[in-house]
Amino acid sequence: MDLGLKGRVAVVTGGSMGIGRAVAQAFAAEGAHVALISRGRAALEQAAAEIARETGVQALAVPADVSDTAQVQAAMERVAAHFGRLDVLVNGAAHPGGLVRSALEEADPAGLLQDIDIKVVGYMRCAQAAVPHMKRAGWGRIVNIGGLTGRGSKQLSGLRNVAICHMTKVLSDQLGPHGITVNVIHPGVVDTPHIHELYAREAKLQGLTPAEVEANYCKVTPIRRTLQPAEIADAVLFLASPRAAAITGESLGVDGGITRGIFL
Repeated sequence: MDLGLKGRVAVVTGGSMGIGRAVAQAFAAEGAHVALISRGRAALEQAAAEIARETGVQALAVPADVSDTAQVQAAMERVAAHFGRLDVLVNGAAHPGGLVRSALEEADPAGLLQDIDIKVVGYMRCAQAAVPHMKRAGWGRIVNIGGLTGRGSKQLSGLRNVAICHMTKVLSDQLGPHGITVNVIHPGVVDTPHIHELYAREAKLQGLTPAEVEANYCKVTPIRRTLQPAEIADAVLFLASPRAAAITGESLGVDGGITRGIFL
């Protein structure tokens, strides 16, 4: 299936590793030029160089902190100036799993505020800076990476993902008349460096090995395995493509069926 992404320009925040890296790679494989944004310059430049070498498209490394409005604005302007356009924004920069994972008595309000500033307000900052370029073209796509903690009650930091769903719906109303769609994806248990850190933490708490923790996640997932970053990227690419023009304001779980709720 031709997704119609060749020649488009996609910005991926949190693009130096994990899901963001896989998303940027997938866009490039479709012939889209990519701009990777994250704070760590070395990892970012390495990822961009590897993507460019492997796919033959332009991959631009743009170091920026999404909690800094001026840096975000400058980053988007740099992307638009470099490529002459900005078509797609994939928001993924955040602390994996959130900073506040513990009980109320131990929860750090400062950590919760930082979570919100980076993931929720950070996504908004990026949208504010990218949307004017999309409006001028009369076309654009925003795909926000949320998280399943927003669909459950295990972690306080899950409230940031609830907020992202609300923001996604609001922006879809505002931007739809300009040819811009906005959707959110909630990844399940994805095989990234972060998830192996989670296995190690859970293993200590539960008196298990990391391999046993992973096996337990697989047991409660209908497809009986963890997901690969490329599988999240596939969903992002479809929502970012012209073929998904009728889908906006939606929240999609790409989780192997681990979510047991029914969402109408």
